[in-house]
Amino acid sequence: MSRFQVKKVAVLGAGVMGAQIAAHLVNVRVPVVLFDLAAKEGPKNGIVSRAIDQLKKQKPAPLGDADDAVLIEQANYDDDLAKLGECDLVIEAIAERMDWKVELYRKIAPHVAAHAILASNTSGLSIGRLGEALPEAIRPRFCGIHFFNPPRYMFLVELIATPATEPQVLDQLEAFVTTTLGKGVVRANDTPNFIANRVGIAGMLATLKEAEKFGLTPDVVDDLTGKKLGRASSGTFRTADVVGLDTLAHVVKTLQDNLSADTDPFYGNFGTPPVLARLLELGHLGQKAKAGFFKKVGRDILRYDLAKGDYVPSGDKADEVYGRMLKKPAHERLRLLRESEGAQGRFLWAILRDSFHYAAVHLATIAESARDVDFAMRWGFGMKQGPFELWQEAGWLQVAGWIQQDIDAGEALSNAPLPRWVFEGPVADAGGVHTAEGSWSASQGRFVPQRRLPVHERQLFPESVLGANAKDAKDASAAGTTLQDEGDVRLWTLDGEVLIASIHSKMHAISPDVADALAAGIALAEKDFKAMVIWSPDEMFSVGADLQAMLPAFVVAGIGAVEGAEHELQQLMLKIRYAGVPVVSAVRGMALGGGCELAIHSARRVAAMESYIGLVEVGVGLVPGAGGLTYIARRAAENASASTGSDLLPFLTEGFTAAAMAKVGTSALESRKLGYLLESDVIVPNKDELLYVALQQAKAMADAGWRAPMRRAFKVAGRSGAATIRGQLVNMRDGGFISAHDFHIAGLIADVVTGGDVDAGTLVTEDYLMALERKAFCSLIVHPKTQERIMGMLSTGKPLRN
Repeated sequence: MSRFQVKKVAVLGAGVMGAQIAAHLVNVRVPVVLFDLAAKEGPKNGIVSRAIDQLKKQKPAPLGDADDAVLIEQANYDDDLAKLGECDLVIEAIAERMDWKVELYRKIAPHVAAHAILASNTSGLSIGRLGEALPEAIRPRFCGIHFFNPPRYMFLVELIATPATEPQVLDQLEAFVTTTLGKGVVRANDTPNFIANRVGIAGMLATLKEAEKFGLTPDVVDDLTGKKLGRASSGTFRTADVVGLDTLAHVVKTLQDNLSADTDPFYGNFGTPPVLARLLELGHLGQKAKAGFFKKVGRDILRYDLAKGDYVPSGDKADEVYGRMLKKPAHERLRLLRESEGAQGRFLWAILRDSFHYAAVHLATIAESARDVDFAMRWGFGMKQGPFELWQEAGWLQVAGWIQQDIDAGEALSNAPLPRWVFEGPVADAGGVHTAEGSWSASQGRFVPQRRLPVHERQLFPESVLGANAKDAKDASAAGTTLQDEGDVRLWTLDGEVLIASIHSKMHAISPDVADALAAGIALAEKDFKAMVIWSPDEMFSVGADLQAMLPAFVVAGIGAVEGAEHELQQLMLKIRYAGVPVVSAVRGMALGGGCELAIHSARRVAAMESYIGLVEVGVGLVPGAGGLTYIARRAAENASASTGSDLLPFLTEGFTAAAMAKVGTSALESRKLGYLLESDVIVPNKDELLYVALQQAKAMADAGWRAPMRRAFKVAGRSGAATIRGQLVNMRDGGFISAHDFHIAGLIADVVTGGDVDAGTLVTEDYLMALERKAFCSLIVHPKTQERIMGMLSTGKPLRN
């Protein structure tokens, strides 16, 4: 079978979802044309044009680089339907109206390419009914594709087949969505609201109902149902505000309109909650309307009180005893909650019981297996564990007995009994729905393995469910061959060709021990391996130097100890840059301060799309001290030498500003604009493919005869360049934009990146500039204002501006 290539995509509908799907396609460098109705007044593409302008203003940002908005091609249905023939994938994302979608399909059908896939982005309409409106020739290439909002950040995409969809079409689309768009795919059955919204919204309605039953306010509920419960930090009510109460109401209405007491025994709980109905009536639609369950007034957060019909002060927290309960092992945690006499404990047990009950009753109809339900809830609703995983971890049959007792006692939301498979047969024998053999399929009556397409081979350590006994990169005894695990760094290999260095200190901070271990890794790689990859199997690259490890040395041995530690860190960066084998940094999540310096000194960077890279030392009153400023000066000189201009300063300004203002690239694309990633670096949309790509890059570089760069001197801007920068800083200080201490720090940064007290055009070495870095760093660490910032960051985790 030939490879399905998506060279161009059409998105139909420039509403919130359609525009953001188009934005994400641009993020991953897929050409896209965005369609909507022709405007009745002004330019015909006015509707699309306004939607694209809005993308540049939205928070969180749909675009990895706001300047890329111009890459979205604009079109309308009156003039541009012929452009559909250029597209390999057409995603329909108009409003959730069956009649509108059907009418649009009739209009576009003659123009869709004969090979193209047509997919509807709907959150719950019947894909089968939509497909019936299409010509016979298109039906085999039609399916549902459900992105979660916001599409750039939400990992989950549900794919839904119709009876006519060819299996290879879903396989092709899954491959594209996985690798190119960077998403986690779950295949859902064509039932109302599919998997995530079916279970998630039923759970949200149950939470509102149980909160009312136990007399709990939204702020307390959110405290209980957020991070403490292993769910999204926004909890329940705040999540509803972020999603939009009108969106929530629409999804609820889909359940109300397409289900009944005969098809869903929980149907009686699907009524629109009175508080939601009232907020909708008032037009308080959540965050986008600046009022919903919560409203911000000045610095105060208020919550809506239905009884009073107004907003009242918020901020109440859950009782600490329940926070402690939720830290217990799963079996003990659920037992304590079930036996609790307090309203908050009984509420927590009730919503967990409700989620287990609902998922078990509906598993056979909504999903192929329990794994799909757990993945959908993890990826779509930010849960640390899906309902089946938590149930299994807590003791399958014990918890099942508790649930059934509540059902029999009339305390559950429905009197529907748990299915027989819960208590009898393979699941009961295995102690749960997830096994090494596969996950339970209630519709097939057996454990089914996880689907493996060729694209999944790029995921060396894919996400898995509890009980599947999958390979875990954090398990040194099971993943690869460990060669050394000292100093909070594991040195290991998967293939004997590339050495992998994984930092596992807290926040992956770089202490002297970590630096020594990485240096040992370079020596080992040079001796026995083709290349080295720095990668860690979690949501973090490194937050930089370990200040907490540095301060005791400063107290005991004075500034000399700090200077020595900085010198060692700088030498590590030079060892990485000039190593005898290519060193590739596989960056995911935060690469800040020393973490950024680790990456920029590597031979190449392979970065996940959601990588946040920057030199942030100014936030703690310091300057980058491990080669970051030296890198900025060197890159400016290299860029200038490739230009026809002779003035070095314009090439230095961007790097200086980024360091002096502690700018962080909020995507890999933005980090590239800041100079922390180069055009030759690779951006990987799917975080689970990061290690695979990094290893391939490292081996390719080695096989191509890679050699470290030659050490050479480079030109600096000198004292005149520093004076120019300082003149601009004076205006910022006098205008009140920066403090006196900010001015002092920025002045030191300017001195380093321009080469200190030398003439413009003077040739300097990296060692020379690093000595200036150390001098500036050490002068600041004894400064009272810097010490205030360091202590403030260590105690609160937030930067102090003084």
